[in-house]
Amino acid sequence: MKFFKIYISKIGLLACVIATSTMQSQNQKWFDESLSFEERVDLLLKSMIIDEKCGQFTSDTPAIPRLGVPEYNWWNEALHGIARNGIATIFPQGIAMGATFNPSLIKEVSTAISDEARAKFQVSQSIGNRGMYAGLTFWSPNINIFRDPRWGRGQETYGEDPYLTSKIGVAFVEGLQGDDPKYFKTTACAKHFAVHSGPEALRHSFNANPSKLDLYETYLPAFEALVTMGKVQGIMGAYNAVYGEPANSSTFLMDDILKKKWGFDGYIVSDCGALGDIMKGHGKVKTVEEAAALALKAGVNLNCGWVSKSMKSALDKGLISEDLINDRLKKLFLIRFQLGLFDKIESNPYNKIGIKAINSDAHKAITRKASQQSIVLLKNKNNVLPLDKKIKTLYVTGSFAASTDILLANYYGSAPNMVTVLEGITDKVSLGTSVEYRLGVLPFQNNLNPLNWAVQILKTVDATILVAGISNEIEGEEVDAIASENKGDRKDLKLPQSQIDYIKEVSKNKKEPLILVLGTGSAVSLEDVEPYVDAIVLMWYPGEQGGNAVADVIFGDVAPSGHLPITFPMNVEQLPPFDDYSMKGRTYKYMTKEPMYPFGFGLSYSTLELKNATSTTTTIKKGTAFTVSVDVTNSGKNKYEDVVQLYLVPEDTKGFLPFYALKSFERVPLNSGETKKVSFALTDSDFRQTNLKGEKNWIKGNYKIVISNALPSQRSMDLGAAKPTEIDIKLK
Repeated sequence: MKFFKIYISKIGLLACVIATSTMQSQNQKWFDESLSFEERVDLLLKSMIIDEKCGQFTSDTPAIPRLGVPEYNWWNEALHGIARNGIATIFPQGIAMGATFNPSLIKEVSTAISDEARAKFQVSQSIGNRGMYAGLTFWSPNINIFRDPRWGRGQETYGEDPYLTSKIGVAFVEGLQGDDPKYFKTTACAKHFAVHSGPEALRHSFNANPSKLDLYETYLPAFEALVTMGKVQGIMGAYNAVYGEPANSSTFLMDDILKKKWGFDGYIVSDCGALGDIMKGHGKVKTVEEAAALALKAGVNLNCGWVSKSMKSALDKGLISEDLINDRLKKLFLIRFQLGLFDKIESNPYNKIGIKAINSDAHKAITRKASQQSIVLLKNKNNVLPLDKKIKTLYVTGSFAASTDILLANYYGSAPNMVTVLEGITDKVSLGTSVEYRLGVLPFQNNLNPLNWAVQILKTVDATILVAGISNEIEGEEVDAIASENKGDRKDLKLPQSQIDYIKEVSKNKKEPLILVLGTGSAVSLEDVEPYVDAIVLMWYPGEQGGNAVADVIFGDVAPSGHLPITFPMNVEQLPPFDDYSMKGRTYKYMTKEPMYPFGFGLSYSTLELKNATSTTTTIKKGTAFTVSVDVTNSGKNKYEDVVQLYLVPEDTKGFLPFYALKSFERVPLNSGETKKVSFALTDSDFRQTNLKGEKNWIKGNYKIVISNALPSQRSMDLGAAKPTEIDIKLK
C-alpha cells in the first residue's frame, strides 16, 4: 500500500510537469512567470474570444485547450476537514471549534486541512480528476451568526457571538490560505452573505429585514473581520433577500459594503442555485438572462448553478457589457494564477507537500486536541468525574455509543479507524475492567420490542456512560437531514422522545453514577433529563478522534476546558419566532429569560478564582489605549486550562445597547495552586458601539468591565462558574 501511494504521487508529479511543459511550449505569454499575475491575466483575457469568456462564469469551468487553460471546478468544501473527497482527517464540527475559544488551535486545524488539500490536489490531478471537490477553492467557513438554535445549519457556525466568530473565523482563514508572499495555499470563502440563519424551508424566498442596529452589531461584524483582517479571498452570497433585494443582486451588500466600505478584492460566488432564486424564489426578474445580468452588475463573479450559462445571451440582449464581463472574469483568473495553477510545479512551495500529510498521525493528534478542548462539562454532581481507569465494572449504552455518524456532522470526509465513544472508553480503562455494551434505545423512534434488558444492567455496574443526542439526520441542510420533519430545522430543542424515556427508565436502576455524553450541533433542552443524571459531558460532533477525546476527559487524562459558544435555553418557549430576524430576546447579548446553561459556561475538574482586577485607567476617552489585568488562580488540586472572558456591561443600555458584550478572552493553563496575571490590551475601538442608525459611535456613560469564566450572572455561579470580578469605568 505504501509503495502504491508513493508510485501514484510520482506519477502525479510527472503528469503535472508534462502538462505544464506542454503549456509553456505553446509560447503563450501568460505562462511567463517573470510577469506579474495581473499582467498575465490581462494577456490571457485579451487572447480569449467572447464565447470562451462567457463559459467561465459557472463553478464547473470548461477547459480552453487552444490557450492551455485547463478545466477547473471551483466547488470544494473544508468546513471541518476536506469534505466529499475520500480519505481526509475529520476535525470537530464548526460549533465545536467555537467551543474551544482557541483561535491559535483552530489555525493549526485549518493549516492541517490545507496541507491535506494540497496533497490531495496533486493526486487528483494525476488521475485526471478535475471535478467537484477536487480543487483548491474552499467554500468555508460558515460565519453566519447562530441566532436561533432551531436552525439546522447552525452546527456549521462558530456560535452566537460576533466577536468570538470573528476571532475563530480569521484564524481558520489564515490557516487555509497560508502565508506565502506570492501564492495562496488554498482560498477560503466566507458564507453566507448576509443575514442568513434559517428557516431552511424558506431560505430560497424569505426577505430579511433587520434593523440597522442588528445588521451592523450582529450580522456583519464577522464578515468585516474576515475581509479586513483575514483577507479572505471568497465571499458566498446567501439565498435570501435583504431589505427586499436578493442577496446576490444586492449592490448594497456586494458593492457598497463589501467592496467600497471594507475594500474586498476577492471573488464573489453565489450559493448553489441562488441566482435562479432571483427569478424563481424572489420574483425579481422574469428571465434567466436578467438574473445573470443583475448578479454580475452587483458584483457576483461566479455562479454555482446554471444561470450564468446564459451570460452570452445576456450580452447579446444588451443587458451587460463586455467590459463588465472582463472585469468580473479577471478576478476569477487572478485567483487561479495565485494558486499557482499556471506555473511550474517547482515554483510553488506548497507543491512540496506530499501525500504523507493526508490523515497523518500529526493531524490525528491535532483533531484529538481540538475535540478535547471543545468538550464542555455541563454538570458534575458530587465530582463523580473523573472516573478511575481501574473501575471494576462499566456499562456503556445509548443510541450513539457505538456510532460513527455522531462523529461526522455535515460536510465531512472519510477517515479510516474513526473512534466511537464505546471504542475510546474501552481502550482507556484497565484490561481487567468488565465493560458491557448495549444499544438500549433506537435514536429517533421507540423500540418495537417491549422486552429490553438494557435498562437492567445499571444495577450491576460501578458506573454507566450513556451516549445520547441528535445527529445530521435530524439537524442539517434542507437536502441532507433525512430524518427531519422540518427540512433540517428543529421544531423544539428536546432530545428525541425515545431517548428521553430511556434516560428516565435507566436512571431508576442506577446505584452508581450515570454519566450522560451528549452529541449535538446545537443547543438541546435538557430540563427533562438533567435531574436524572449525575454528569453531563457535551461532546458536540467531535470528529474522527471523538471517542478518544471523550475518554480522555471522562477518565481525567485531560481536564474539560470547552465553553459554550451558544446559549442553551430551558426550552423552545424561551425563543422569539424563528423567522423573526430581530435580535431582541436572542442570544446572551439580548436575552432576558434565564437560560438552562449560559453562554461561555463550562465546568472543569478544578476551581478558578479571579481577583485583583485592575485597569491602567478607568476613564476612557477617544484614542485611549489601556490594559486590564486580573489574577487568575487554580485553587483546586488538578492541573487544567480555563477560558477567562472579558465583558463590557453598560449601566444604562439606553434601549439598544446589549446587556453584555464579549470583548476579549484568553485561554489560561494553570497548575494546581498556581496564580497567573492575565492582561488584556484594549483600545477605544473595543468600546465603540452600534447605535440605532447602525453607526459605530462613542456612547458615553458608566460601564463595568466584568471578568469571568462564563457569562457573568447569578445563574452561571449557581451552576459552578467562578465568581466574576469587575471594574467600574466611564466612557467620556
